[in-house]
Amino acid sequence: MSTIAPTPPAGITPVPYEELAAAMRGTLVLPGDPAYDSARAVYNGMINKHPAAVAFCRDVTDVIACVRFCRAHAVEIAVRGGGHNAGGLGVWDGALTIDLSSMRSTTVHPDEHKVRVDGGCTWGDVDHATVGFGMATPSGIIGSTGVGGLALGGGIGYLARRYGLTVDNLLEADVVLADGSFVTASETSHEDLFWALRGGGGNFGVVTSFTFRCGDIGEQGVIIGGPVFYDLADTAEVMRWYRELLPSLPEELNGWLGIVTVPTGPPFPEHLWSRKACALIWCYTGSHDKADEVLAPIKTFGSPMMVGIQPMPYTVMQSLFDPIYPPGLQWYWRADFCTEISDAAIDVHLKYAEKLPSPASTMHLYPIDGAASRVAEDATAFAYRDGGWAGVIVGVDPDPAKAEELAQWARAYWEELHPYSAGGAYVNFLMDEGQDRVQASYRGNYARLAMVKRRYDPDNVFHVNQNIRPANNTTPSVV
Repeated sequence: MSTIAPTPPAGITPVPYEELAAAMRGTLVLPGDPAYDSARAVYNGMINKHPAAVAFCRDVTDVIACVRFCRAHAVEIAVRGGGHNAGGLGVWDGALTIDLSSMRSTTVHPDEHKVRVDGGCTWGDVDHATVGFGMATPSGIIGSTGVGGLALGGGIGYLARRYGLTVDNLLEADVVLADGSFVTASETSHEDLFWALRGGGGNFGVVTSFTFRCGDIGEQGVIIGGPVFYDLADTAEVMRWYRELLPSLPEELNGWLGIVTVPTGPPFPEHLWSRKACALIWCYTGSHDKADEVLAPIKTFGSPMMVGIQPMPYTVMQSLFDPIYPPGLQWYWRADFCTEISDAAIDVHLKYAEKLPSPASTMHLYPIDGAASRVAEDATAFAYRDGGWAGVIVGVDPDPAKAEELAQWARAYWEELHPYSAGGAYVNFLMDEGQDRVQASYRGNYARLAMVKRRYDPDNVFHVNQNIRPANNTTPSVV
């Protein structure tokens, strides 16, 4: 592959990317290389950015070389793990993308109930490593999601009621800082950085490895879960029942609610294909001998069109949606936290459920309940601990020609629903929505985050993200 960048405009000093290529064990991809278009692609096909180069790092030394090179040559930095970020912030026009996808090792310590994972791992990698020991770390609902992006933003998923968010189970993180130095952050080392990493996103450095606590799940990693579909006409009744039932359920049982279109193909009955529905996706990770009693209320409520709850490996549960949402689809996101599902909000959900613009478009409500809600608001950077839900509205379709239709539906839906929200949103669901939305998503924690940013990244080197700006101060950085 070429290591010579295209000739810059007159008067602009060329960036010597050949020096960076020589310093790396990994691969540097530049514009003009055959692999450039695939190297710059991210999960959201609606994002079309042209980075100056993409560095596929093989190890921590490669990451350090990239950060120091960018500082020396005034090149912007974007950091990409799994590439799932809603706004596609792992790539940026004119930036060097530090891609971690070649760093994917895992080490499980079953006796200590913990796992160490590289920054380029996906959650599928982590689940594969831990579930064989009957354990898992809380994460999201799609196995191809990158560990780094999800974990640094909070981490909401099937285990949140039982074991908390991903950030509540982070034990330590190895970080390359803005000056190219390397530190390990934990409860006893760089404690302020450790606090900020647990929800503050990629604002503070490149996290090259994570160590997580694991929790026991199911019977040797086999859980009981799956979808229950209701006719769209039953949505209001289901939502009212669900909002009252969920807090009373054992914390080993979690379930999120969605407005969906039933996929076409097995295992879904053919007579349900392409029908709009209200879905509850349940996951029970407790003892199987208690399952019938625990699951009875959710199997028998109302008149479900399909009850798909069954035993399965947790790895299967975590990857159920991977085939439905492969990389490259057009995505437009809007999100909010809500502390209740009010009757007025339900009316809005019904209105826009009937207008789903494509089969893959959807709305999800993920619980922040149980163990996740017992963590103090200021204990981690993730502030929304009210026992409510993280809601997201996504317009999704493979056809780029539908992009504006998807965006219009999602924006209109969000604008009518937002008055019933708690104000901010899960940062992993934000697109480019402005500084006010970022600050609202951190509540009273934002000021402290800005102080930590000032200490570890006073020049805002890591700003291609949901950016936390350094607090104003003339005091030099101390790391």
